[in-house]
Amino acid sequence: MSRLQYFWRRLIKMDWKAMWKTTGLLKKRSGKSRLWLLTDMLRCAVKYNAGYIDYKIAQMYRLTDEQRKTVITRGISNDIVRRMNPKEYWHFFDDKTEFNQTFSKWIPRKWLRIDAQTDPNALFELCRRNDALLGKPLEGSSGVGIQKYTSEAWKAGPESFLSRLRQDGIGILEELVIQHPAMASLCPTSVNTCRIATLLGDKQQGIVYAFLRIGNGKVMDNVDCGGMAARIDLESGRLLTVGADKQGNTFLKHPMTGTGIVGFQIPYWEEAKRMCMEAAQVIPQMRFIAWDVAITAQGPTFIEGNSFPSHAIPQFAAHYPNGIGILPEFEKFIDL
Repeated sequence: MSRLQYFWRRLIKMDWKAMWKTTGLLKKRSGKSRLWLLTDMLRCAVKYNAGYIDYKIAQMYRLTDEQRKTVITRGISNDIVRRMNPKEYWHFFDDKTEFNQTFSKWIPRKWLRIDAQTDPNALFELCRRNDALLGKPLEGSSGVGIQKYTSEAWKAGPESFLSRLRQDGIGILEELVIQHPAMASLCPTSVNTCRIATLLGDKQQGIVYAFLRIGNGKVMDNVDCGGMAARIDLESGRLLTVGADKQGNTFLKHPMTGTGIVGFQIPYWEEAKRMCMEAAQVIPQMRFIAWDVAITAQGPTFIEGNSFPSHAIPQFAAHYPNGIGILPEFEKFIDL
């Protein structure tokens, strides 16, 4: 799809009310007029396939053209996914039970598919061993539909609980992941996961980027649920940057725990990288995968793999203080 075709498709689907609200926010932040911002947004849309959310998150209003060329906008990200990941293989990642089966080597937790054929006795066995369980829809992203259930939910028996799970739209019920104490020191309310993106490129294969997603009081660490992210140094496993959320707020220390973010060392980092690179070879037709990795006291484990990686986190302005974005890292693996 050409840039102009992509531009027109996005224009038709545009949430004009949300865009107007965004320009009002950016007017206050940048000191520039709304007309200037709207004109510049239009220019970035045509030239860089950037939507107004891209423009906001990457703070493109403060960037030069040379810097803007290095931002991974939605249009560029979509093109990379289309090139790297044939849609007929997405199901290995999009169906959470299929993912758990395919990558079971790295997923030690017990889980159960919830559907019309679910055996209440199997559900009872899972429940009786746990004080709490996590329910998820079979498909979906951004933490939508995920619920935590405690023993109070199944005290009326497995049949009653199974009925509730179906009503809640739950497709898979899993044991909770207990994160490493060091990871919990950042934010104990959520499992804080490493987003590690592997790329089986034409030039080389490896990890193209890694970020730590950190919760901010909710069960989920996802940035769409109010969480934040910080960039991980691929060699050392230390956090290179401040935490940043989708609204543009930045944090040197976590606001809940006071734990420092810059320089924080992720445990089992080498093991986490090795796990992702081994897993990337399981379905080699899927060449660009963003893995969500939890770090436990026993080592790393997968939460899920993303067949269509979000481009939001890898373009937060706070992670690139010199204005040079992440596209040069992609160009080490593939031609853009």
